[in-house]
Amino acid sequence: MFEAFSSSYYFGRLYVTPSEGEEPVMQREQHERVAEQLYHDGTGITRVDSPLVMKLDTAHLAVRGEDGVPADTLAVPESLLERTGISNPPELTEVFLAKADRASQLLQFTGYGDADSADPSPRFDGGPNAGT
Repeated sequence: MFEAFSSSYYFGRLYVTPSEGEEPVMQREQHERVAEQLYHDGTGITRVDSPLVMKLDTAHLAVRGEDGVPADTLAVPESLLERTGISNPPELTEVFLAKADRASQLLQFTGYGDADSADPSPRFDGGPNAGT
């Protein structure tokens, strides 16, 4: 599904479709499998419920697993989808998946998982080098 691309990202293609939800999601089983395969370092426990950080156009998205999403599909809230170059969803689209260290770095900018954060939302479209 994803292959090595650079020192910070894997590359893959997913069908990107609009969703009415509040956060980007993909099929739960695929999410868990990708998290285990690409984020597990062989030590300790792999958190397969942690978000995967994907780059779609110039937007970075923290993606969760959810039941009911078709395989090979990234369901993105319409408000976020409007900020990308996707004009005719569902559309097979190039997606970059941040490697574990890059994903951790990017998630720090969201306040994700921070109990004191006013907005612990797992989605964002900025951060350093958002356009790279």
